[in-house]
Amino acid sequence: MELYGAGLSRVLELAGDAVVARLADDELVRGLLILHDLHPLSTMERVTAALERVRPYLGTHAGDVELLGIGEDGVARLRLKGTCDGCPSSAVTVQQAIEREILTAAPEIAAIDVQGMVPDAGPGGRPLLPLEAVECPVPGGGR
Repeated sequence: MELYGAGLSRVLELAGDAVVARLADDELVRGLLILHDLHPLSTMERVTAALERVRPYLGTHAGDVELLGIGEDGVARLRLKGTCDGCPSSAVTVQQAIEREILTAAPEIAAIDVQGMVPDAGPGGRPLLPLEAVECPVPGGGR
């Protein structure tokens, strides 16, 4: 694995900045660069860019998101701002949009902790539980 990473590093050295930038934008190659710690952008820079991409969507819910930091445990900590904060009708949709963008840009993120996220409300205004919280596992991995 080290030889492979060293070889990839040499290719990047020979390629030049413009080619490295294009490779870093490629979905498949980006993962290889991250795996070998060769991506030209830090995890923080990639997560910040991911949040910039999701902001227009959050704006449709009159909200925004703030990156509080990324811990040594690999957890990205975020805070919802605006009327998106505490909006139960869009909580799952907003969270999925944020997670999708972050994990595409920085798959090394272990978890995403979003402050201000309120669970979706069910009938009577009660929070809904995710199905996984009440499912009984079936032996052999099936459902």
